Amino acid sequence: MSETSDDALTAAKAPDAFQFRNIHPKILLGTASDRYAGWMGQIYTRERYEGRTTRRTNRVGGKAFVEEILPVESVEEYFEHFSILEIDYTFYSLLLDEELKPTQTYHVLRRYREHMKDADRVVLKVSQGVSAQKVRRGARYFPNETYLDAGMFTDRFYRPAVDILGSRMVGMIFEQEYQRKQEMAPAGQMAEGLDRFFESIPKDPRYHLELRTESYLGRPVFQVMEKHGVGQVLSHWTWLPPLQKQLARADQRVFNGGKRQIVRLMTPIGMRYEDAYAKAHPFDKLVDGMLQSRMVQEAAELMHRAAVENVETSILINNRAGGNAPLIARKVVEQFLKGETAVRQFVQPDRGD
Repeated sequence: MSETSDDALTAAKAPDAFQFRNIHPKILLGTASDRYAGWMGQIYTRERYEGRTTRRTNRVGGKAFVEEILPVESVEEYFEHFSILEIDYTFYSLLLDEELKPTQTYHVLRRYREHMKDADRVVLKVSQGVSAQKVRRGARYFPNETYLDAGMFTDRFYRPAVDILGSRMVGMIFEQEYQRKQEMAPAGQMAEGLDRFFESIPKDPRYHLELRTESYLGRPVFQVMEKHGVGQVLSHWTWLPPLQKQLARADQRVFNGGKRQIVRLMTPIGMRYEDAYAKAHPFDKLVDGMLQSRMVQEAAELMHRAAVENVETSILINNRAGGNAPLIARKVVEQFLKGETAVRQFVQPDRGD
């Protein structure tokens, strides 16, 4: 058995081990966001942050939840366990303001970079000011006047992100919010807008598009994605079909120009965001009946595919998918390594042939 598979088996079988950096050269395992105090004793050393956490109140579904957050430097310890991190707070703010001056989000991202090693990898969520057709103001949603604004993306997100992170950034996710039937544009119109946008921004193999409206998962949009080398994010999310069905819609193709795949395990299928959040909070354990076995199975299958077909695959896990992302990660790895045959067949080091 290879050294790589030995490391992975240790992660799966040791009861207190959360070591996911060396599963396979083509598999990156990480989480959607970090710094959760609920992960102390798993990913984070409790004594290291004693008296150094902060609290914030997050209102979800009309209820107030207190979250305890670790300092930014905890990302150093995070990367001792995971090989990749999805930074999602960039979804809520651009990196530069209208005068091209750094925003608070820019400064936080730069602080993250100061605590990262050369081998650490991140995926950024592109600001909703660019990717979302509608944005929330207060309790209501309004049309987004800067939707697919190529200049804004290039000048106020892309260039500063590349400047800060360089090669440590291996993906950018354009998250398209769910569109109700009465308000969605025809798929052809959606595709035309995406075509103009990706034609106008810097060419880069790190772009990935997450579509949360099932009817958009079809030929018009996929043709544009393939044309520009934009990856299809496979998202385990409330109103989307299972992961393998999403991939089947694309005829099993990987559109990304860098032959990369992003898989996001976000919420149980059929469960709304606010319900998933309330069940998962405070994110310190798996919640009975919340983790869906099909999600775990299909995530493992996609890891198998990564190893066999040489597709770099990032599995990004959210607490809301079952209560606690590190424990979900261990379940996924256990499924991936289930049986010695699976280990020998799929977990092999790259030999360059």
